[in-house]
Amino acid sequence: MAAASQPVLIFFLIAVSAFHQTLSKPNGFSLKLIPRDSPQSPLYPGNLTTLERIERLIEFSRARARYVELTSSPNATILYPENIRLTLLRDNFFYTVQVGVGTPATGVFLLLDTGGGLIWTQCLPCLNCYPQRTPMFDSSKSSTYQKLPCSHPFCQGDRPLYICVNDECVYNINYGGGASTAGIASMETFTFPVDTATTTRIGQIVFGCSKYSGNVQFAKGGVISGVMGLSLSPDSLASQLSDVTHKRFSYCLVPFTQAQQAPSLVRFGDDIPHPSSNIQTTPFVPTPRSHYFQLNLLDISVGFRKLGFPPGTFTERPDGSGGCIVDSGALIPQIDQNAQGGRNAYRQVMSAFQSYYNSFQQLTRIGKVPQGFALCYKYPQDFNQFTSMTYHFEDADYIVDPKYVNFYDQQGGYFCVALLPGNGKSILGAWHQQNMRVTYDGNINSLQFSVETCSYDV
Repeated sequence: MAAASQPVLIFFLIAVSAFHQTLSKPNGFSLKLIPRDSPQSPLYPGNLTTLERIERLIEFSRARARYVELTSSPNATILYPENIRLTLLRDNFFYTVQVGVGTPATGVFLLLDTGGGLIWTQCLPCLNCYPQRTPMFDSSKSSTYQKLPCSHPFCQGDRPLYICVNDECVYNINYGGGASTAGIASMETFTFPVDTATTTRIGQIVFGCSKYSGNVQFAKGGVISGVMGLSLSPDSLASQLSDVTHKRFSYCLVPFTQAQQAPSLVRFGDDIPHPSSNIQTTPFVPTPRSHYFQLNLLDISVGFRKLGFPPGTFTERPDGSGGCIVDSGALIPQIDQNAQGGRNAYRQVMSAFQSYYNSFQQLTRIGKVPQGFALCYKYPQDFNQFTSMTYHFEDADYIVDPKYVNFYDQQGGYFCVALLPGNGKSILGAWHQQNMRVTYDGNINSLQFSVETCSYDV
C-alpha cells in the first residue's frame, strides 16, 4: 500500500528462472522482501534520498489507512462474495512479489496484500484486460492448470467465496472506486524460492484467472498483473499453505534506514527461527467484515504513563469500524480518533507525548513539517531522552523502542511523533514493527512477537 524504503504487510521479488525447480511440499521456505523503492522493484521510482523515501512512505500510509477503513465499512460495494475485501489502488500496497505460475512457470509480479485473500493474475485469452508489458499467464500452455469445480467448498454453501455460473466457478468483484476484476476460479502449480539455488513448486493452489478488469490504477506501467493475499481468508496464500507450513508465517523488518543494505525476509513454517527470549503472545480477534489480523487493544502507555482508556475503547463496533489491526502494509501506525464512547484516543495519546517532551527546556516545538506529522520538535543533537510507547494487548505488552517511536529528519534537525489519526481504525503499522520478530500463528490463532536484530535474519 505504499512506496517503500524497506514493510505487510511486504515487497517480494523472486527470480524464478534463476533457480533449480523441484515439485514438493516443503515444511518451510522464505521469500526476500524487496522494498518498493529498491532498484530491484518493478515500481522503482529512481534514485531517492532516505528522507525522500520515507516521505513517500508516509503518503502511502495515508492511502493504506483509507483502504483499511473502506474495506471494513458497511458501505463497501463488493459483490459475490461479501468476504473478499480488496481495493485495486497501486498506492495501497507496499510490496510486490514475483512468483511462477503454471508448468512451465510464467513469472508474474503480484501486489501483496496482508488484508486480502484472493490470489489473482490476468490470464490469456483475456476478454477485457489492461495492457501488460510482462508476459501474461496462458492457461492453455500449462500442463498443470485446472478450473476449480463447482463442487469445491469455495464455490458452495450459504456464503461461498465464489459462485457457480454455467457450470464454471467464477469470481466477480466490484469496488467502490469503480475498479473491478472477474474471471475463472482455478488451480495451478506456483513456484517459490527456497534459497539462492533452489525453488519449490507447490501444486493445487487456488487462484483467480482474471478475464475482465476495469479501472485498475496499477495498470499504469503494465508490470503488475494481479494481487496475492496473505490474510486470514480461506483462499489466501497463508491459509492455503497452512498444511505444509503449520499455519505459521513470520517476518522481521529491518529498520527503514538500513532497508536497502539488508533485506527483510518473510518466512513460512519450519523456516521461522526460534526467538531467543521474551516471546509474547496475544490472540487474534474474529473480524466478521474482513480478514485483517485484529488484536484486542486494552490500553496504551507513553513511557511509564498508562493512559487508562476505559474497557472497550478499541473494540470493533457492529458496523465494522473500530478495532485494532496489525498490518505490515501500513507504514505509519495510527490511533483511532473516533473510538468507542466518542473518545479521541489519538488526541489523548498525542497529548501524553506533548506533556512529556514539553518538560524538556532544550526542546522547541515547531509547526508544520513536510511529512505532515502533528507533534514535532527542534532538538539538539545530544538529546537522547526519547520515550517509549506500549500497546497493552490481551495477555501481552508490545513495547516500541524509543528510537522507533519517532520520525527523525537529521538534516532538518527535528523529530516528530510517528503517529497518524485513524478515522475508524487503530493500526499497529510497520514503523513500530522495526527490529521485531512478528509471527502469525494459526495453530493458536495468535500473534507472537519478540525483539530481534532483523539485519541478522539472513
